[in-house]
Order: sequence, then structure tokens, then C-alpha cells
Amino acid sequence: MKALLQRVREASVTVEGSVVGQIGPGLLVLLCAEPQDTEAVADRMLAKILKLRIFSDDAGKMNRSVQDLDGAGTPGGLLLVSQFTLAADCSGGNRPSFTAAAPAALGKALYDYSVAQATTLLPHVASGVFGADMQVALVNDGPVTIWLEMA
Repeated sequence: MKALLQRVREASVTVEGSVVGQIGPGLLVLLCAEPQDTEAVADRMLAKILKLRIFSDDAGKMNRSVQDLDGAGTPGGLLLVSQFTLAADCSGGNRPSFTAAAPAALGKALYDYSVAQATTLLPHVASGVFGADMQVALVNDGPVTIWLEMA
């Protein structure tokens, strides 16, 4: 499983002109399932995402996780967006290959599972729509952008 995390001040996802998910301060996570991924891999990925200490503490050091933001008086949000293009292979020419991404049924199942699990662990969770043409808007904070891979 692959994920691209962006620490944001705010982020939203729009589908067909309607906002389907939005958060204030927190993490925008672009998430890609691969054929070998399982719910156990998704659980490990989510645990890592929620515990990464990439938010500033009172001293200005990156020492808080998105979960810690609630304790600091600022709600921490999580916006999960399916993004099969993170599996792109550009080594064979100028047109990317996406064969390394999970088949649609598995990708959707693992994405839906990840969203459901996240909602049990964090009070502010939003999501995009799997397979939809989405427009993602964000204000990157820092900027802080982190690439994660989990097997």
C-alpha cells in the first residue's frame, strides 16, 4: 500500500460540482492499494499515518500526531482520497503504466475498509469517492509532504 500525506490547514474533495469531503487542519492522504495488500496492511498503514509526529508542538517542533491535535485544542482531521496513480510505473516510456495498482474491486474494498477503520479511531474523517473524477483542493501547511509504503 502506498500513501502520500500532506499536512494541511484545510482540504476538500469535489465530485461533479459538490463537495463530498472536507477537513480543517490535519492530513490529506492520497491512498493506493496494490494487488498484494490486505486489511492487515491497511491497518498498519493507518496506524502509522495516525501516529506520525509531523505537527508542531508548543515549542514549534514536529512532535504531535494528527491524533494529538485534539488534545492541543485543535481538531485534527483526516481526508482519505483513493489515488491509484501512485502505483504509476514511468520506466517504460512517456505513458505511465498502472498495472502495479490493485484491481478495482480490491482497491475499493481496501479503501472503504481504511475509511471505515479511520472513523473508529479519529473523530474528524472525510473521504473522496472511489473511482470518481475528483478535484482536490488543499492548503499545504509547512509544506510537509510524506511518502509512505507499507507491505
